[in-house]
Amino acid sequence: MSGAANTPPVQALALARSFLFVPADRPERHARALATGAGGVIVDLEDAVAPERKASARAGLAASFAALPAGDRSRLLVRINASGTPWHGDDCVLAGELLASGLIAGVMLPKAERAADLLELAKVLGPEGVLVPLIESAAGLAAVDGIAAAPQVLRLAFGNLDFQADLGLACDADEAELVPVRLALLLASRRAGLPAPIDGVTPDWRNAQRLAADAARARRGGFGAKLCIHPDQVAPVHAALSPSAEELAWARRVTEAVGAAGGGVASLDGRMVDAPVLRLAQRLLALDAQAPP
Repeated sequence: MSGAANTPPVQALALARSFLFVPADRPERHARALATGAGGVIVDLEDAVAPERKASARAGLAASFAALPAGDRSRLLVRINASGTPWHGDDCVLAGELLASGLIAGVMLPKAERAADLLELAKVLGPEGVLVPLIESAAGLAAVDGIAAAPQVLRLAFGNLDFQADLGLACDADEAELVPVRLALLLASRRAGLPAPIDGVTPDWRNAQRLAADAARARRGGFGAKLCIHPDQVAPVHAALSPSAEELAWARRVTEAVGAAGGGVASLDGRMVDAPVLRLAQRLLALDAQAPP
């Protein structure tokens, strides 16, 4: 296992399995959130900060982030306020300044509904900033292919709770009604050549059984990561979305078989190993290499 330190920052976020939210106006929690081992930390200027505190929270971020090691800053995203809100413009300006100073890796855009909004945000951030659009509405789902194909989008994320509210759904814990929505995000990610999308939150952070079931559903459904709202969720999510020892052993055997065949089609256990199988094996090994040492 090579360890996350050897993985380029953008690739590390592309392979990250856990993204932990932390309030923007609680600077004492920023370093602690990073210390959980979360693949990405989302400093939240949106839902976690009351309207009257947004300006002061915004003003304090540069100092908070500057005190962090550079390696930790490469795991930071800022969730700005949505397009059309009174705070969006100032949030975008701040995000551009933080990115230019090397203090964050990129931005999460909530309630993403138009590719044009991401295009404008990419211009503000510059070419180094990555974007994670949060699909939280029927309008966002309808525009998901354009959103996924927008410049600098790293991964799609699913805002499962807001999506239910937008459509007036009353889902049980299994969220069976959202199966086609999750599939749509997966397909859009695949068509755009993006890494596996990020699944939504489990709101009851004390319920370990519910978290385990949600994380297992995410993996079965092709999602590569999950949003977390409490530090205690990070390690179980990371473990649930990590390759098993059996999968890693298979992946190593696949790559060895292809190497022995000179890079062409190989045979393993009586079955053909072609390019799609090799890509799956390589992804499993890359996930393992990105895991914390």
